[in-house]
Amino acid sequence: MTMKIIDISRELISASVYPGDPAPHREILRRMEQGDMCNLSAFYSGCHSATHLDAPLHFVEGGETIDQIPLERFYGPCTVVDAVGLITGADIDRIIGSCQKKILFRGNGEAFLTQSAAFALSEAGVELVGTDAQSVAAAGDETAPHVGLLGAGIIALEGLDLTNAEPGEYILCAFPVYLAGAEASLTRAVLLKEE
Repeated sequence: MTMKIIDISRELISASVYPGDPAPHREILRRMEQGDMCNLSAFYSGCHSATHLDAPLHFVEGGETIDQIPLERFYGPCTVVDAVGLITGADIDRIIGSCQKKILFRGNGEAFLTQSAAFALSEAGVELVGTDAQSVAAAGDETAPHVGLLGAGIIALEGLDLTNAEPGEYILCAFPVYLAGAEASLTRAVLLKEE
């Protein structure tokens, strides 16, 4: 058995920056071509740049930090679903019976959850929700969907690139960078599929 690996991450420096967030950048510190003994660089980024995971602390006072979440929560069976626009609780009720406990919404950067969708996902015992939009919530309605998800312990995986992931079943692997005490973390997210 072989596994196909589908990269569903966005490149950190070139990805669109969420309005108001700091723009990531990379600084070259040493270059072998300039006589240094090695190549060395540094980068700066907000925790919510490109493809990243939101922990409960992002919107929940005293919520879990990214390093407090067991790594098992970032790995396992998932379902990719096509959805564009605002996703409601009624939409979730229609699809949830055929979905895994980790769900990724593919909407060409336009798949957003409403508060009722967050509630329905929580009631269904979903563990992780992802979107190819910069946020799981639409601009102007950020708080309620985030609080609904994160308050129920559902991890939000944002800023995905699902261009090469057809709707269906996969294994998700999206481990966060180990940032003690942080409300979010960058991740390299991939989908695994048996060939």
